[in-house]
Amino acid sequence: MKTLQSFLNDEWITGTGGGRVLQDACTGQAVATVHSGGFDAKDVLRTAREIGGPALRKMTFHERALILKELAKYLSARKDALYATSTMAGCTKADSWIDIDGGIGVLFTYSSKGRRELPNAHHLVEGPAEKFAKDGSFGGLHIGVPKEGAAVHINAFNFPMWGMLEKFAPAFLAGVPVITKPATPTAFLAEAVVRQIVESKLLPPGALQLICGSVGDLFDHLDGQDSVGFTGSAATAAKLRGHRSVIERSVKFTAEADSLNSAILAPSSGPGTAEFDLFVREVVREMCAKAGQKCTAIRRAFVPESHVEAVIDALKAKLAKVVVGNPRSETVRMGPLASRDQVHEVRTAIEALTKEASVVVGTEMPALVDAKPDVGAFVAPTLLVAHDGPLSAVHAVEAFGPVCTVVPYRTADDAVGMVKRGEGSLVASVFAKSPEDARTLGLGIAAHHGRVLIVDETCAKTSTGHGSPLPHLVHGGPGRAGGGEELGGIRSVKHHLQRTAIQGSPDMLTALSGEYVAGAERRQEVHPFKRTFDDLQIGDSVTTESRTMTVDDIDRFADLSGDKFYAHMDEEAAKAGGMFTGRVIHGYFVLSMAAGLFVWPEPGPVLANYGLERCRFTTPVYPGDELHVVFTCKSKSLRIGTGYGEVAWDTQVIRNDGEIVAAYDVLTMVASPANAVEAPTV
Repeated sequence: MKTLQSFLNDEWITGTGGGRVLQDACTGQAVATVHSGGFDAKDVLRTAREIGGPALRKMTFHERALILKELAKYLSARKDALYATSTMAGCTKADSWIDIDGGIGVLFTYSSKGRRELPNAHHLVEGPAEKFAKDGSFGGLHIGVPKEGAAVHINAFNFPMWGMLEKFAPAFLAGVPVITKPATPTAFLAEAVVRQIVESKLLPPGALQLICGSVGDLFDHLDGQDSVGFTGSAATAAKLRGHRSVIERSVKFTAEADSLNSAILAPSSGPGTAEFDLFVREVVREMCAKAGQKCTAIRRAFVPESHVEAVIDALKAKLAKVVVGNPRSETVRMGPLASRDQVHEVRTAIEALTKEASVVVGTEMPALVDAKPDVGAFVAPTLLVAHDGPLSAVHAVEAFGPVCTVVPYRTADDAVGMVKRGEGSLVASVFAKSPEDARTLGLGIAAHHGRVLIVDETCAKTSTGHGSPLPHLVHGGPGRAGGGEELGGIRSVKHHLQRTAIQGSPDMLTALSGEYVAGAERRQEVHPFKRTFDDLQIGDSVTTESRTMTVDDIDRFADLSGDKFYAHMDEEAAKAGGMFTGRVIHGYFVLSMAAGLFVWPEPGPVLANYGLERCRFTTPVYPGDELHVVFTCKSKSLRIGTGYGEVAWDTQVIRNDGEIVAAYDVLTMVASPANAVEAPTV
């Protein structure tokens, strides 16, 4: 039998306290022991703050993103061993796929989003600069820098790998070291994952530490640079959130707690519709996946009164086909709960629900494949239907297992009201054939949920399903669900950054932010399109010659583009519209003309233009107006290993009286010979 270890201060250690024996959820066989204690929490935090943090902050967002990619590849090549370990937690192959491949997928996603949506820099500039002085001499902007503490992650037993990696990835990408503590019943999988991560040698020392067992007095030593991300019961979340250090030192705390998630069959989705069948299939899938041990699982299924009998019959028929037993068997669709303790909790919750609902499936344990009910942690898939009259337990008790209650409703507004009685949930699904039903139900419950999935026949084959949080979208919910947000793409990276307002002159703001701020010094020594990425500096600029706009320009551009909008072509109609004093130059011609003025025509380091951002036409341009362009290097971001970097150019098209008629950023790829590995793909 294995003894689980913690990885602290860059070494594996065995706890010294009393041991807890962990069992195979199906066979009851002892598989590991966990010993708490034996480490100095202050020293663990010191390693994170003084070794892990500085090492991570030396890297840019892109450098950390590339490590996440390599780590995902490393784990993917070794996941077979993790699948074998996962079965000890009662997971079928499909269950393990959610946890293991899902966790690896989070790493890939954050690697990709980090390189696409963040700069190759050590800090993040948020939004444009604000100008406070009329002459532009004083302004401000926001930057995000990595916090200099540790991200402490306390995870639940149901997803020991995904739950760990979905918290780790955004913190690591932000440049903050992680101390992760898995739930003890399934800590053997979390430990196996961290062992692989350590063996990869991809992370710098102190970037990731693992505590198997109790965290001891770790919370006593947290401060305002640290954060806590918790997944588990609402009671434990409240206890940790109320810890003296968390309150007095303003430790950032987020929680994902209990959640009575819902699926709603819309009035328009009766028997015979595709949406009816999809609803039934999803309820059964959510009952059986992970044996219902998902924080996102459907606990309440709201059904129009007229469809209840048909729904019950359809659910009973599908549940009768569910094969329960040893997750190592290829025929088994649902395995046991994670532990015998969970069996007691789920049965207690079912008993509470039966005061307001009748059990229609689950009074007897189905025949088990290669398993014994008195040994393994098995609970039969249990379907209930709520009685008429006031309901309290149905909207308050979460049976964290393969349990769902069908709740009849009369009108869509009635359904919305009952869903809200869950007091905040992670997710709800609306199965609607009618867009009107989808709108009424979806918007009606949105304020009480972190995520709302609308399902119709169109997206049935491509939908990721009710119970699948995506790294691109927030995972969390208000009220009872904990009030926190995880994932959400770059939103969750920003969670680990300190947003700081920087004020000063344009030159100082440019120096601190690494982005050109209007009014800062410009250098016009040589046309910037002649400079390689490596030689180009923020503020390199060119002021072009002028060009006078003509009616001929309007006519030729209209013929070439086909854009013959009346304001360009008809003098009287343009005046009558009230916006213009006569025929106006096409805005898109202004952009094209501007490019003709600032582009260096000969071959050089600039490889391609890949877009515009923040384009605004600020005042009309008429025939006779004389325009020139001020074109300035605004920001740079090297694309590691490609041989080029991305450069944004602050572009202002200016009338010769000083009026800005158009402003935007031009995005280009510029060659970087010093970092050339392969030719860029455009």
